[in-house]
Parts: sequence; C-alpha cells; structure tokens
Amino acid sequence: MTIQRRRPFGQKYAFVVVAVVFLALLASAGMRATPGVLMLPLGRALGWSRDDISSAAAVGILLYGLMGPFAAALMQRFGIKRVLLIALTVMAVAAASSALMTRPWHLLLTWGVLSGAGTGCVAVVLGATVVGRWFSTHRGLMMGLLTASTATGTLIFLPGLAAIAEYAGWKPVVLTIAAVCALLLPLVLWLMPERPADIGLTRYGAAPNETVDAGASSGNLFALTLGTLHRASKHGVFWPLFATFFVCGFTTNGLIGTHFIAMCGDHGIPEVRAAGVLAMMGVCDLIGTTLSGWLTDRFDPRKLLFVYYGLRGLSLMYLPYSDFSLYSLSLFGVFYGLDWIATVPPTLRLTTDAFGERDAPVVFGWVVAGHQVGAATAAFMAGVLRVQLGSYLTPFVIAGATGVVAAFLALRIRRRDDSMPLQLASENS
Repeated sequence: MTIQRRRPFGQKYAFVVVAVVFLALLASAGMRATPGVLMLPLGRALGWSRDDISSAAAVGILLYGLMGPFAAALMQRFGIKRVLLIALTVMAVAAASSALMTRPWHLLLTWGVLSGAGTGCVAVVLGATVVGRWFSTHRGLMMGLLTASTATGTLIFLPGLAAIAEYAGWKPVVLTIAAVCALLLPLVLWLMPERPADIGLTRYGAAPNETVDAGASSGNLFALTLGTLHRASKHGVFWPLFATFFVCGFTTNGLIGTHFIAMCGDHGIPEVRAAGVLAMMGVCDLIGTTLSGWLTDRFDPRKLLFVYYGLRGLSLMYLPYSDFSLYSLSLFGVFYGLDWIATVPPTLRLTTDAFGERDAPVVFGWVVAGHQVGAATAAFMAGVLRVQLGSYLTPFVIAGATGVVAAFLALRIRRRDDSMPLQLASENS
C-alpha cells in the first residue's frame, strides 16, 4: 500500500504510462520525418544531391526497422525504462552533432546510423510491449492511439520544422529535434515505472485471478531474438504478415514520408505548404489509426487490412496524375491520411493471435523490420528513379500496385480461429 500511494490515479496509472510513451513516440516520429524536411535545404546549402540525402534516409529507415526485434528483446531483458532512456539520449546526440556536418558521410552517420538505432527502440514495438504489459482490455484501442503518435508527430513537427528551414536554414531544425529528445529524459525517468507490479498494481482491466507478468527474461539476447525469428519463419502465417508490412513501409515512410515535399517542390509548391499537407495527413491519421484500433477489437483484422491496402494503392496511383492544386492535394491528404498507418493495430492483433503474448513482441518486431526494409527500399528507389527519369511518376505507380497486391495477400493470413495456435515458447523449451 505504501508503494501504491506513491503514484496517483490508482489502476488508471496505466494511462499515464501510455501518455509518456505517446510523447516519446511522437518525438521519434518527428525525428524520422526530419530528413524529408532537410532534403531541399541541405541541397541548397551544401550542394548534396537528392540521392545522397535519400540514401542516408534509407539507411536510417532500414536500421530503424532492424532494431525493432532486438529492441523488444532488450526491453524484455533490461527493462523498458532503461532502453527508452538510452534511446532518447542517442537520438539527442545524433541530432545535435549533425549540426556540425560538412560531408555526406556525416549525414549518413548521424541521420542514418545513430538516428536509425535510436528511433528503432522508440517505435511501434515499444507501444506493443507497453500495451501488452499494462493492459488486459482495450488493447486494440490503446495500440491505435500509440500508433497514431506517428501522425501526431508529423502534425506537430513538420510545419514548424519546414518554416524554420525556410527562414533560418537547416541547422536550427536539427537542434530543435535534439532539444525535444533531451527534454523527454527527465519525464521518462520520473513517470515511467517498469511494470504495474513495481507500484503495487495489476494490468488495467485484469481479472482478479490474473497471473502477474514475469520479470526480466534471461539468456542470450541474440539467441532469443534470432531464435524467435527462426521458429516464427517456419510457420506460414509469418511471411504474409512480413510481406504486407513490407508494403506498408514501402508506401508510407519510404515514399510519402521521404519524398512528398520534394515531389511537391517539382511542381512549384513551397516546402511549408507541402509540409502543411503532410500535417493534414497527420490529423486524419490520428483519427484513422485510433478508429482502426477500435475496429480491430470488433472485426476481422484481415478484412480491415484488405480495405486499408486497397484504398492506399489506388490513392498513390492517383497522385502523380493529379494537377497538384490545393483541392487535389487536400483530397489526397485526407484520403491517404486516414489510411496512413491504420494497418498497425490489425497486424499486431494477427501477430498476437498467432504467436501468443509471450513471443508476440519479438515476432512483431521482425514484422516491423519488414515494414522498414520496405520503407528503405522505397526511399532509395524513389530517389534514384527521380534522378534518372526526372519525375516521381514511376515510383508512385509501382507503390500503388504493391498496395493492391498486399490487399489480396492480407486475406490469406491465417488466424487462431481457423488454425492451431502457434506456441513458439513451448518449442523453445
């Protein structure tokens, strides 16, 4: 009881934890969106080409994804709070030190390697781990809310960062991101318990006889992470999840997140106005992803994914043929924004259904790795094709086609309802 009095709100303190994680994910989203803002200012100030800048962005996106499963294992082994504090420190150092860069490899190191490693620990896998540890009910809704922090990060950061870049140059942009990451450190240190039991609580919505979650896992970190991948890859449900999430990354972070502002620049649209369209997408995605979490608690997630990927593919095919007027961009922004990352809650639900609560965070980390491999592929491919062909038409048509393919592939994902549950943990024993 003494421990419980140290924290307000009683059992509802789980929502305080969600709020802290939401802010951390928001900052991570802002950092990942920054290369899209820097592409034109860096080109003007330092003479770097778009393929140089997009290559660094692609490395950051790739490492962001590859860190996911290892981040989940690190959180199981060393704790969520410790990993989150270290990751925010790395992000702050990477952004601050990039203010000194003068060569393309400096960009690759700071906004590629360090940014990717740091944000990879402050990502969707963090949200999945926190939701699984702190909630027994409303998991889809909470996951949708945390996933929507990416949209909110875009909403808050992009217009402001674009304005800073336009009027003050690129250096104040990176220093702003560094300051935001540094300011979150004391907040996490003060408000983030490791698990409900540490403050005398149980998971929100837990039954009276629910078993308390286990403590830190033991064993070799790489063996845990790679061993889980090896076992998961033997089951047919893993690869459709991986492939559809590859397309999710290919069609969002890698293409729109990295190249949308530059594409608008090709049509004479200033950075601030293009960033405003991305911010509008952020508002719509905050609504769409939270709603997707609510729908995932109630409907077949495979059918939701079919709708999400299908509509996304069609919207990407539409954009390069539009007239890039305020009306057409606004129409695309609303339509695409509602669908931006609405795929996360149903994908996590399918992963948990198939692999169980114990292994789901690490398995989902590998699925997210597929997302970021797709994003890195699109970021690099679109930059190269833009330089070679002189426009973004081809990469957008390719991305739209992959969305339609992913829509039909999602319907083939098995669920626990029509297949035996996959118990990776028992196979490991």
